[in-house]
This record gives sequence, structure tokens and C-alpha cells, in this order.
Amino acid sequence: MLYVNFSWESLKLPLDRREDLSGTTTHGAKLTVPTTVGRDSGIEIGLAGATEPPHMTVTIVGAQLGDEGKGALVDRWGEEADTVVRYQGGDNAGHTVVEDGEEYKLSLVPSGCVRGKTGVLGNGCVVNPRTLFDEIESLREQGLDPDVRVAKRAHVIMPYHRVFDQMEEADKEDTDMKVGTTGRGIGPTYEDKAGRRGVRVGDLLDTDVLRSRLEYTVPQKRAIAEDVFGIDTGVEFDVDELVAEYANYGQRLRENDMLVEAGDFLHEQHESGGNLLFEGAQGTSIDIDHGNYPNVTSSNPTAGGAAVGSGVGPGVVGSGEIVGIVKAYLSRVGEGPLPTEMEADEAELADEIREKGGEFGTVTGRPRRIGWLDVPMLRHAARRSSFTGLAVNHVDVLAGLEELKLCHSYELDGETRTTMPATTEEWARCEPNFREFETWSEQDWSAVAAEGYDALPAACRDYLEYLEGELDAPVYAVGVGPDRDQTVERQTPWE
Repeated sequence: MLYVNFSWESLKLPLDRREDLSGTTTHGAKLTVPTTVGRDSGIEIGLAGATEPPHMTVTIVGAQLGDEGKGALVDRWGEEADTVVRYQGGDNAGHTVVEDGEEYKLSLVPSGCVRGKTGVLGNGCVVNPRTLFDEIESLREQGLDPDVRVAKRAHVIMPYHRVFDQMEEADKEDTDMKVGTTGRGIGPTYEDKAGRRGVRVGDLLDTDVLRSRLEYTVPQKRAIAEDVFGIDTGVEFDVDELVAEYANYGQRLRENDMLVEAGDFLHEQHESGGNLLFEGAQGTSIDIDHGNYPNVTSSNPTAGGAAVGSGVGPGVVGSGEIVGIVKAYLSRVGEGPLPTEMEADEAELADEIREKGGEFGTVTGRPRRIGWLDVPMLRHAARRSSFTGLAVNHVDVLAGLEELKLCHSYELDGETRTTMPATTEEWARCEPNFREFETWSEQDWSAVAAEGYDALPAACRDYLEYLEGELDAPVYAVGVGPDRDQTVERQTPWE
């Protein structure tokens, strides 16, 4: 879309006159457009001669519970991006990208690295330097040369954060507070960030600052671990060991020119004509604010998080495309309600979908729970992030089923609901109202992807077009297999 800023004086026109207006676009270009003014019609602005600015943003958001296949779309649409930005989460975010049969498993490095794009870990991320350097080395062994920049304002996952994550989950084992985290220290790191006792990436550059931060925090952590949880603490709580190891990481980050002031770096990229692609991790329904709390992640995967977690202004993010990534069914790793979950009488069907769809966590390897597509969840996601388009993945996994249905709405306490309720307890009581669809048969999905949208089975198109109508957003792409080329693309968000 194109926004034009006109001066107030230029709009003070008599209602019976025809006149041209002059103004500037939001990107600073001068523009004159013809206007037709009438008492009944108001002001009509003709933009036939106007063109979009050459640079823009695309934000990729998971519309469900994570594991929607965001990495594949980031990889595909990353070709036209200059920079790919992770704006939240840490190495708990598993993305798998497949190119020419080669599988790249990413937990921290932005997915654009497969296409040789600059990747930025924004200030909203939490960064484990051990994981980062190990992952970069692993990708180099596969023939890639990742260009990764790290925000100095991003917080650092320390070894004691992982200890706390695991012992707190163990403590919650027999309670309804169990989340089912990856145990990688994500939540405790965000907890220290909010508590103003965290260590930021920039702190790793100054040994005195790093030691000061740790000498304040570590004794508290050690006391809680030993006196409250009753565990024996080790090197994870040794200040001298931590300073030595993490000051070395800081030196490596500096020597490899990986450190940036993320907001300024991205501003300069955008102003110089670069396209920015923001890569969300996890999904809307486990957003810390908008998800099914407390069974959530510790950050904001929704589109608003792209601005806060990168330092790019919300006007820039909001003026671009925001694409919701949807899996054609539902899966979940971890605890929490799942109203459309396939229960005991559908266990064989769930196993079939799990195996066919490779529904095992990229980071943990845990088998994912399987459910029918939950449209109230998708409506909730579309409204929280203002989706301008959709990408629907894994439609090939649903091929050949004997039955196909999705949840159109919920019943809760005698009332019909079309979106998710605010509390997890209410969501757990929701009963799904299912709508049945015609099934479709197995196809040569590579051939379908090559031929385009009309080559999809008619029943599959009906399923997709139902989603377009319910979410008020067009389907830009349809995933019909794991490889980059196994995507039916109706249009790209860059158009």
C-alpha cells in the first residue's frame, strides 16, 4: 500500500472544484495526483501513476502453537530479502530448511542463511553463545558461510539459566503449572531481563562490567538452587569460570565483526533500499501475552514483537506485509489444552499424520500431539497480528485420509465462540464444533507445485478458500512437501 502525506492547506478545497494535490509519500518521494472533488462524492485520489517504494518489510508469524513450517517460507521468500531478522526467542526455536534434499536444522541462526543472506539476532532474542558458534560451525561443515550479526542489547543465556529451567520444570512435574519447556534456559533468561539482573551481549565486551553483573546475580542464584531446590551447584555458578568463558565469547563476537546496534543497523539497511524479512519463532497461541498462559513461551512471536525485538519502528513493520503461517492441521509440543486433539479413538490417524508429517520437535525430538485444524485459534492470531496474507503448509500430509474435518467454532458454557477465550482454564473447557470437508487423494506434489494453484485438487482448494474467507486474508502460498520447490506460490509478499 502507498501512503501520501498532503499538507493541510492543500486539502482546503471548495467542494465544487477540481484540482491536483501535491504531497510526499511516507518514503519522502514527491507525488502529484489528480483529485476529483464533489459535494456528494468527497475527495477521490487517483494513484494510477504512483508506484510503490522499492524497499519494504515482510514479517513471518506463526499462527498456531509453533512448528507451522515458518522456516521454509523464510527460506523461500528470503531470496528477495537483503536481511533476515529474528526478533524473539532463543535456541528453543527449531526451523528446518530443505534445499535439493539437503536438510539444514536451525535453532538460533536466522533461516535466511541458507540463501546467503545477512541474519540478525535482534535485541528481543536471548542468545546462547555456545549454541550460536556450534551452529555456525555445523552449517559451515554443510558448505554454508553464515553471516550472522548479534544485537548488543540482546540478553545472554548463562549456564545457570539452563539449570534453573530444568529444576523448575522438574519441580512442576506433578502440578498443572508444568509447561514442557525445552530446558534451554529461555524463560529464566527473560525472567532476569525483566528483573534487571541479566547479562547483555554488550556486557561480554568489558570484563569488569561482566564480572560486576555476575557477582551480583550468581550468589543469589546459587542460594536459591541450594537452599530452595536442594541441589548441589557446580561450575555453572562459578563466577571466575563464567567470566573467563563468556569474555572469550565476547572477544570472538567482536573479532568476527558480529556485533551491531540492531535498530540502527536495520534502519540503515532499510533506508538504503534493503528489504527486511522478520522471522518469528514459536506461534501466536504461545505468545507470553496473547497465548494460553502459563503454557506459553517467554516472548512475543506476534507481529508487534517484530518492532520491539528489532529496534525497527512499528510504522515500518506495520506498513509492510504480515504473513500468518498455518499448518493444515494442528500439532503441539509440551503441556496445555488442545481442544481439537485426536483422542484415543483417533490414535491411529494421529500416528499416521505424525509419521507422515515428521511431527517430532526439531530441538527436542519429542513427538508432537496432533489435532484437527482449529479455526478459532487462527481468527485469534489474525486479529493479533493483522495478517495481510497466509501460507498454508502440509496439505500433502492430509492427502489420502478417510475423513477430514476442522473446528469452525467452540461451545463454552452454553455459548458459541468463534475465537479463543482469554484464560487457559476456559479454553480447556471449550468443545469444538467440527465442520467436515471432502478429502483429496495423493498427488505428484512436485508436479502440482510446478503447475500452480489450479493443479491442487478441488477439495484442497475448497479447504484453503474457506480459510481465506474466515481469516479475511488471501493465501499466498501452499506447502505440498518439505523441499523449497514443493510450494505452490500464488504470489509473493514482495509483490
